[in-house]
Amino acid sequence: MNKKSLQITMKDKDIDIYKQTPLRYLGYSNEVGEAFRSIIGSRWVNVSYAVATTYVLADTIDKSLKSYKANLNEKNHIRKVCYATADTLVWQMLASVMVPGFTINRVCFLSNYLLAKANKLPKTTRKWVVTSVGLISIPFIIKPIDELVDFVLDESLRKFQPK
Repeated sequence: MNKKSLQITMKDKDIDIYKQTPLRYLGYSNEVGEAFRSIIGSRWVNVSYAVATTYVLADTIDKSLKSYKANLNEKNHIRKVCYATADTLVWQMLASVMVPGFTINRVCFLSNYLLAKANKLPKTTRKWVVTSVGLISIPFIIKPIDELVDFVLDESLRKFQPK
């Protein structure tokens, strides 16, 4: 993907505010929700997914508008905008919502399963330990998941980028 056309310039540096600033953490709100699932319940976990999805849609709209402006006089203008939109939406949904949400959900499920099997902790303590394990896991999964999603898209969708 032509990342240059999808970035903004701030103080002589190209910065993608949705991937290179603290705004990126909004995309991980659902992982925090998943980590707290046993304490807060699925209703609030769904709210965390709504926050993450709103972040994804904001980035998608931003990249679409930037592609529209950058490619206005290009031959395949509409195809380039559609590509930028699809690339951003798919990347963000996979890297920010689906894969990390599933990963933290399974980390917490496995942690709970193992702790319940040991039967040494009271239920409330076990919930807080599971939540802590989930929260601690988040920073370790971000980069590998982003790189995996980049690889998957490089080997699939990005091969169809309009010239």
